[in-house]
Amino acid sequence: MARGLRNWLGGCLLVSALGMVPPPENVRMKSVNFKNVLQWEVPAFPKGNLTFTAQYQSYKKFQDMCTSTVLMECDFSSLSKYGDHTLRVRAEFADEHSDWVNITFCPVDDTMIGPPGMQVEALANSLHMRFLAPKIENEPETWTMRNIYNSWAYNVQYWKNGSDEKWPITCQYDFEVLRDLEPWTTYCVQVQGFLPDRNKTGEWSEPVCEPTTNAETAPSWTVAIVLAASVCVAFLLLGCSALLWCLYKKAKHAFSPGNCLPQHLKEFLGCPHHNTLLFSFPPSDDSEVFDKLSVITPVSESGTQNPGNGCTPGTLSGQGSSRLVPEGEVHPAEYSTPLVLSPASEGKWSGKPPGQTPNLDLEDSETTSKQ
Repeated sequence: MARGLRNWLGGCLLVSALGMVPPPENVRMKSVNFKNVLQWEVPAFPKGNLTFTAQYQSYKKFQDMCTSTVLMECDFSSLSKYGDHTLRVRAEFADEHSDWVNITFCPVDDTMIGPPGMQVEALANSLHMRFLAPKIENEPETWTMRNIYNSWAYNVQYWKNGSDEKWPITCQYDFEVLRDLEPWTTYCVQVQGFLPDRNKTGEWSEPVCEPTTNAETAPSWTVAIVLAASVCVAFLLLGCSALLWCLYKKAKHAFSPGNCLPQHLKEFLGCPHHNTLLFSFPPSDDSEVFDKLSVITPVSESGTQNPGNGCTPGTLSGQGSSRLVPEGEVHPAEYSTPLVLSPASEGKWSGKPPGQTPNLDLEDSETTSKQ
């Protein structure tokens, strides 16, 4: 603080005596991973606020990078990474300005190496580490410090959590495994970039601590893979079962279709009068002989046009008559194909001796009413 006060007083005396603007102080370059920022401090100047202009030399000619800025820094990250660059900065007040302050800077030699990224996973009694080289400013995301320096390596140090003893190793690749560690123990790891040909080291990363487990304990990724495979197999079995069931239903429907009665026969059997006539028979003796009878319906235009009257007593549909005829009797032309087969007693219904088949006529309600 005393030194700063002396500089400020000296600057004030110089300005008062000569009327000059003092130059910037403590001019320096801060460069990390080729992020190049020229920094300085404001000199003591009692007349007012100063502005600053920073330039770089290009082909023996200086070009402005920052002009009349009130900041105390200027970004030179766009400079080439190779070769020496001459930079300069001055202070300005109104039409007056200070002398230039020059520095020389070579990015590939002077830039600092930032801390690498690191991923650590504990598998049984070992630690699997993956390193990520620092990214470069003003370059595509895939460009890292490893792409610039051919001799890139990593310095790694690890220790038991709570212990001061550290074990260092050097890795040439982005992946390393620490084996044969003590089980059920927490280890901490740090990494930094290292250039063997330049004997240059970078900044250390933040410590990452992970506990180890027993060698017999299955890793988490193995459990996840087994669980995912089990779920996939279960869904596959369910899909196969559903497919086989659909194929079974289709095959059953194709090779064994269900039997169903015709619609006109359903209407006929649905009428109470016909059901009583066909299926309500008196008890029969063992000596009685039965013949097979067929129920036939007449084919008529009125019956076709009025299918809704199928339950009218004595008729199946529309007008006409129905007959019960023996099996051997020839059907007249006006009757359709037999619909249903039912037994009937010979002697009980016709009154004739066995061996002769009677004709049983069922007259419709209209004929009966006329008589």
